Amino acid sequence: MPSTLRDLLIQRAARLQDRPALTAPGWGTLSHAQLRNRAEGVALGLWADAPPNAVFSATGTAWDWAAELAAAASGLAWDPSGPAVPPEVLGGPRFNDEAGRGPYHDREQVVQASTPFAGGLEQGELMARLRRLNTRLGWDHATGVALPLARLAEPTLRAALWSALYAGAHVILEVEPTLPSGPLGRFRRGPSPWNAEPFLDFWRS
Repeated sequence: MPSTLRDLLIQRAARLQDRPALTAPGWGTLSHAQLRNRAEGVALGLWADAPPNAVFSATGTAWDWAAELAAAASGLAWDPSGPAVPPEVLGGPRFNDEAGRGPYHDREQVVQASTPFAGGLEQGELMARLRRLNTRLGWDHATGVALPLARLAEPTLRAALWSALYAGAHVILEVEPTLPSGPLGRFRRGPSPWNAEPFLDFWRS
């Protein structure tokens, strides 16, 4: 049973390997093993230099989720007031930087259940919340979860992403289509609304 968010990322990749984890615009579908590699590529870029204690990413793309996973796996806080993850780390020339490999793997001895992550919450507490939430949601590795990409920065959607990772579910980040205006728009249905209600209290201390 994983005790930290870092353990969760690593264990899901080891257990589910080729099962789909994330489908996103520009990325196609990544397996759990590939999602771990994408997140650790960001982490290596961060650790190629000494990173700050807290980071954040708000590009509006799936790189934000990879960066959040990288921060958790590195034991860094995820904080909107922290420095932005540099673009060169998010798929640029510092992505998967070999200079960061040693420092990143050394973090295995540092990241503990007591390591702070977001909103004043420690990784161990977040894992406990994910266990309770998963019991209510009933998600598992056969679950597909469609989430709106445009709302990626919202705390409730981030909680849903972590819940899906905990369950081993497949997340599909969708671009919500623009419906035509005028008379024809009345007859075209948009995507099902995102239900944030199960995740409203997830980040509250």
